[in-house]
Amino acid sequence: MKKTIGLLVLFLCLSCTDKDDNAFLYPQETTVQNFIWQGLNQWYFWQAEAKNLGDDRFATNEDYVGYLKKYPDPENFFYNTCHRHSNIVGSDAAIDRFSFVNSDYKTLVNQLNGISKSNGVEFGLVRINQGKDLYGYVKYIIPNSNASNKAIARGDIFTRVNGQQLTDENYTSLLFGENDTYTLGMADISGSQISDNNKEVTLTKEVGLVEDPIFVAKTIESNGIKIGYLMYNGFTQSFNESLNNTFGGFKNEGVTELILDLRYNPGGSVYSSQLLASMIYGTNTEDLYIRQRWNDKIQPTLKKEQLEDYFTDKTASGTPINSLNLSKVYVLATNSTASASELVMNGLDPYMDIVHIGTTTRGKNEFSVTMVDDRENDYIYHKSREGKINPKNRWAMQPLMGRNENSVGFSDYTSGLLPDITLNEDLSNMGSLGDLNEPLLARAIQEIAGTTGKWDFKVNMPIEELTNSKMFTSLKDHMILDKSLK
Repeated sequence: MKKTIGLLVLFLCLSCTDKDDNAFLYPQETTVQNFIWQGLNQWYFWQAEAKNLGDDRFATNEDYVGYLKKYPDPENFFYNTCHRHSNIVGSDAAIDRFSFVNSDYKTLVNQLNGISKSNGVEFGLVRINQGKDLYGYVKYIIPNSNASNKAIARGDIFTRVNGQQLTDENYTSLLFGENDTYTLGMADISGSQISDNNKEVTLTKEVGLVEDPIFVAKTIESNGIKIGYLMYNGFTQSFNESLNNTFGGFKNEGVTELILDLRYNPGGSVYSSQLLASMIYGTNTEDLYIRQRWNDKIQPTLKKEQLEDYFTDKTASGTPINSLNLSKVYVLATNSTASASELVMNGLDPYMDIVHIGTTTRGKNEFSVTMVDDRENDYIYHKSREGKINPKNRWAMQPLMGRNENSVGFSDYTSGLLPDITLNEDLSNMGSLGDLNEPLLARAIQEIAGTTGKWDFKVNMPIEELTNSKMFTSLKDHMILDKSLK
């Protein structure tokens, strides 16, 4: 009897998705690994291709427990479990580029809602002369952040952190490590050369910084044409009403053309993208915006209304959508443009002309859902169920669960969406965001109004990023499916 009780204490029982009548048992120390495997086995888009996620992967309970124990670190367990088959030797297709885990689901949820720990500098990192040394360039400063009160601005260059030269081996620890405060060593640019100077800027990351994704919204008049310009830096649900108000302002000002600046927008909420698309194109609720494709297990279980999203005439709060009802939109997009940003472009494409100015986008066409250890809700996170999450497991994961295709069935843009008008950002002439002389904005205005000015749009120092600051947040370049699956 004592032995039996001991086993019951040691093991928790949780049925595998496809093995309800043959439940696996697992030891307490593998609680996180069990949650990861169970969730991925049910929901992961490439479940059928992942050799360690097969429904018949484990012949016995002992085999299952042995696999859970194989990778004591949950992060390593996650990435090894996601490993996919590939017919191409050395192919990156063996492991998807975007799925990830987080050790604290509340941190993840906050970041996906635009709340983060940040000093307010959004920057990119570039190799110096194709070597190991790197320099950073400032894209923009988040208002009301620590950096907003410091002598640092868009277009500034830095090469050092706490006196150390940035390299491809140390930038992660120096810029994204445990130290919340660091000092940037600034540099000058002359022609195509970058040289260190004596200027330093000390920055501190602060908890709870909220970034308003509506960075610039203004009406421009050129050749008698009223043009709305919106720089939108993230699809964040908490700002949906503000976004609708912005379009209300455009309507009141008589805007007939729109420049949508998504050059630094890594994505976010699919629902927010649906609203934005409706604000641009129209509110005919019979026009299909996007359709989801899940794995072969999930697809047959979902109803039509769960798989399809149509253009909408109101927000979640019931506010009527302020739509410009356009037939053409000018989109500024780059390699930093991903997921929900690309989704808007692809979802609108069957209905209107998309004039893409910039460079090829990231190529993120899969969506994800936040997953936590809530078995009764099939591991899907919902804020109303936080009391149901296993209190002994705070880990969360954001695996790719499917693809969004547009109304004509197109979703194949893993190599990115190609520009109609190619124009790189120029490190030697980045301009001020929202200024009529900023090169990408100026090129869009020229296309709309047919104006010619001083710009020949020659790029002296095209920016080729290694990575950027947004890639080290939980939002990264993710497309978050935020609708009920029940």
